[in-house]
Amino acid sequence: MRFSESWLRQYVNPSLSTEELVAQITMAGLEVDGVESASPEITGVVVGEIIAVEQHPDADKLRVCQVAGNGDAQTQVVCGASNARVGIKVPFATVGANLPEGFKIKKAKLRGVESMGMLCGQTELALGDDDSGLWELPADATVGQNLLDYLDLNDNIIEVDLTPNRADCLSIRGLAREVGVLNCEPVKQLEIDAVKASIKDSLTAVIEAPHACGRYAGRIVRGVDLTRPTPLWMQERLRRSGIRTLGPAVDVTNYVLLELGQPMHAFDLSKLDGDIVVRMGQNETLELLDDSKVKVAEDTLVIADQSQTLAMAGIMGGAASAVSNSTTDIFFESAWFDPIAIAGKARNYGKHTDSSHRFERGVDSELQVNAIERATALMLEICGGEAGPVTVAEATDHLPKPASIQLRDKHLAQQLGVTIPADEVDGMLTRLGLAQEQRDADSGTWQSPSWRFDLAIEQDLVEEVARVYGYNNLPVTTPAMAVEIKPSNEDVKPLNYFSDRLVSLGYQEAITYSFVDPEMMQIFDPQRQAVKVSNPISQDLSVMRTSLWPGLVSSAIHNLNRQQPRVRLFEVGQCFIPTDNKDAVAGLEQNLALGGLICGSRAPTGWCADKDAVDFYDLKGDLEAILSDNQSIDKLVFRAASHPALHPGQSAEILSNDQQVGWIGRLHPAVEAKLEISKPIYVFHVDISMINEFTSIKAQEVSKFPEVRRDLAFMVAVDVSAQQLIDEARAAAGKSLSDLKLFDVYHGKDVETKGKSIALGLTFQHSSRTLTDEEINKSIEKVVSQLNQVLGAELRS
Repeated sequence: MRFSESWLRQYVNPSLSTEELVAQITMAGLEVDGVESASPEITGVVVGEIIAVEQHPDADKLRVCQVAGNGDAQTQVVCGASNARVGIKVPFATVGANLPEGFKIKKAKLRGVESMGMLCGQTELALGDDDSGLWELPADATVGQNLLDYLDLNDNIIEVDLTPNRADCLSIRGLAREVGVLNCEPVKQLEIDAVKASIKDSLTAVIEAPHACGRYAGRIVRGVDLTRPTPLWMQERLRRSGIRTLGPAVDVTNYVLLELGQPMHAFDLSKLDGDIVVRMGQNETLELLDDSKVKVAEDTLVIADQSQTLAMAGIMGGAASAVSNSTTDIFFESAWFDPIAIAGKARNYGKHTDSSHRFERGVDSELQVNAIERATALMLEICGGEAGPVTVAEATDHLPKPASIQLRDKHLAQQLGVTIPADEVDGMLTRLGLAQEQRDADSGTWQSPSWRFDLAIEQDLVEEVARVYGYNNLPVTTPAMAVEIKPSNEDVKPLNYFSDRLVSLGYQEAITYSFVDPEMMQIFDPQRQAVKVSNPISQDLSVMRTSLWPGLVSSAIHNLNRQQPRVRLFEVGQCFIPTDNKDAVAGLEQNLALGGLICGSRAPTGWCADKDAVDFYDLKGDLEAILSDNQSIDKLVFRAASHPALHPGQSAEILSNDQQVGWIGRLHPAVEAKLEISKPIYVFHVDISMINEFTSIKAQEVSKFPEVRRDLAFMVAVDVSAQQLIDEARAAAGKSLSDLKLFDVYHGKDVETKGKSIALGLTFQHSSRTLTDEEINKSIEKVVSQLNQVLGAELRS
C-alpha cells in the first residue's frame, strides 16, 4: 500500500523524521518497501493566470497568451492547448525552469512569435494522467506561488508491504492508529456525522447468501452533478496513493477506501431494476468495468437487481450499471463480505483489485455505515444532490464475533524473557483498541476490536505486546533446560547423508515447487491423476506433484537455455500420491523421494578433461555410489523395463528385495522433443523410505594372505543380462569369493546368431590361510557349471 506521509501526519504527528518513522513501523511488522518524494524533479514552475489570449498570426492551432505570475509584469507565452482561455489558472514554467526527464525551458520563437515560458498539463509535469490540455487549477490558487508549495508536494510517498493478517493497516486511519500506539501519541479521530436524509427514496437489499455477506448497506443520492471536477486535494491524495482520478463518484469511493479501509461502489441508479439481491453466481455472463467479459461461476458472490447481475461482489462492478458524466442519481454500496467467500476469486478471474485485496484479508465489520455516511458527505460537498436514508440488511449470525482472550502475566514474561509492568501492558493493549473485560493480580481478559480479527488466542496478544514494546528492546538470552540425549539409530541415514554424497559427486541441490504444471505432470507420470490445488497460485502451478522429475527437468531446461553445458541436479522432497486409503489425509499419501538428473559432458571443462557426454551408466554408477553402504545393495537390481517418460532402450526399474523402489533412465525422445531439449537428459527417482536402512559400520581385519583372480569369458544369448550372470556366479563361487567384477561386454557382427560375450573377473581370498589351486579350481568349475545349466552360458577358450 502507498500512502502520503503528510496525510498520515494530519492524524498523528510524532516527533520523528521520515527515516525514523519508516524504521519504527518496519520494526513493528509493517515492512516498508520504499520511500520516494511526492514531487517530480521540477523547479521554476509557478501558478500562472492567463490575462489575455490572441490568435497566432501564422498558425491556426497556436495562441499567444499574456500570463501573470512571473513577477509584476505579464509574460508572453505561445500555447497550443485547446483549453487556453482568459481567466484560468494553470502551471506556468518560466524561462530556466526544469521539468521531468531533464527538459529545460528556454526563451524561444514559435512561428516568428517570441515565447517566454511554457503553460503545462499534468503529464508534462509527471503529476497526473490527463493529457487533454492545460491543467486547470482551482480559481482560489494564488498567482505567482510556487506550484510545489501550492500542491503541498514537499511530501514523501511511503510504500508498505503488509502481511495478510494486518488488513487493518490498509488505510490511513489504520496506519495512524498503529503509529499512535507505537509513540503513545493521541490520534485525531475523524468525525463522521450522519447525513440527514432529505428524500425518502431507498432500495431494499435481500441477502440470499448470508454465509458470504453478513451486512449490506446502501443509500440513494439524487441530483448529483458529476461534470464537476474532483477537488485538487483529493486528486493529489489519490495520485500519491497510486490511484488515478476517474471522476467524482469513483474518486469518492476510492478516497473512502484509502481513508477508512472500506471498499465501496457507486451504481447509476437509473440503470438498476428494482431492489438489490446479494446471491451466488448462476453461470451468467457479466461485462465488467474494464470491458472484459466473464462467466460468473456458482461459487462467486454477486450483486444483482431484479433482472441482471450488476457486479462481482468485492471484486469489480459491471459496465451496464457504471456511472458516467451524465449520471444524476447514484446508489452507494458498502458491505461486509466474508474473506473466505472472496479469497481466490479475483485471481481465478484475473481481476485483482484494491477492493478484492482488502476483502480477501478482511474488512472491519462495523465500518459499513460510517463509510457510507463519509462518502455521502463528500459527494454532496463536491457534486451537490439530495441523500436518502441509509438502508442496512444484516445476517448477524454470520458477522464476526469479538474474541475474549486471557493474557497471563507469567506467560507473557516467560515468552518474552522480560517482565513488563502490568499497567504498561494494559496501556499498550488499550491503545491497540482492545477492551479490558476483567483484571486480577495474575492476568487480564481482553476483547478484540472489530478491526483486529487476527487476534484470537493468548499468543496473539503476546506478539502484540512484543511489537509495541519493541523487538530491539527484548533481551537476548540463551534458554537453559535439561535435555536428554537420545541414542542415534545408525542403521537409518538422515536426509543430509544422501545430499552430502551427491554434492561430493558434483551435483547441486535444487528446491522446486510442490505445485507443478498439470501438462508437465501428465508428461512425466501419465499413469497417475495428480490432485488439483483448490486455490492455485497460477494455472501452471495447479496440481500436486507425484514425481520430482517435472521440477528437476524444468530447472535443467532453464540452465541449458542459459548456456550451461553441464547440469547435475538432485532434489529431496515430498511427492503426493493419490490413494484410496481411508486413513490418508485428503486422499493423499506423502512419499519422501530422492530425484537426480544429469546431462552434458561427463567432466567439467578443463585442459585434461575429455569431452565425452554422460550416459546411462554414469547416472547408475552415481546412484550405486550413494547406496554403497546400504544393507540391500547386493539385492539392489536394475531391471530393464519401460516407463512412459523414459527411453524404451535406456530405462530400468530399481528393485530392492524384489520390490520396486524407483526408476532410472534417459528421457524419452518424444519428451525431449516436446520440451525442446537439445541434449540427452538422464534421471532417477527413488523412494527414500525404502532405501535408507543401512548396515552399521563394523571393523574387519584385512586378510594377510594373497588373493587370486581368475578371468572368465562366457558366450550367452542376447536376452541374458549381465546382472543375471553376476548373481548366479556369486551364488556358485562360495564363501572365498571376495570380489566379482564385470569388465567386458562384446557384441559381434553376428550377434543375432551367436549372442554376446560377457567377461567376469573373480577374486578369491581367505581370511586365515592361503587358498590352494585345487580349491580355486573347484570354485571356478562350480561357477562354469552353474552358469551353463541355468543360463546356457558357454565358457570361451
